[in-house]
Amino acid sequence: MNPTAATTGASSTSINQDQFLQLLVAQLQNQDPLTPTDSTTFITQLAQFTQLEQTQKQTATFDQVLKLQQLTSGSSLLGKTVDYTPANGSAATGTVSAAAVQADGTVALSVGGVTVPLDQVTQVR
Repeated sequence: MNPTAATTGASSTSINQDQFLQLLVAQLQNQDPLTPTDSTTFITQLAQFTQLEQTQKQTATFDQVLKLQQLTSGSSLLGKTVDYTPANGSAATGTVSAAAVQADGTVALSVGGVTVPLDQVTQVR
């Protein structure tokens, strides 16, 4: 059993540590007594699972820090004139009146009544 495959598959399901331990116990209970599985394999799997879980927590923390940094960057632009390139490709200019986190987690500015994602800003004046 590979804990990485169990948590990074195509589906959105994942297992927590308790579920992993339940699977490990079931695997031990149902192993062939004539050819038992090496115990180091189980320890290695548990260590890999724990490492994966910690990496996921660390990634979530980094994502939160990045969003906060982006919001801080956006709010520092309040009242400033910016140049930006919207999706249609034509350059535009306007004054930033607000900064907000969108539903998808990205930071967007309100520039002259238009919502502009922070990554579309090309220059601050």
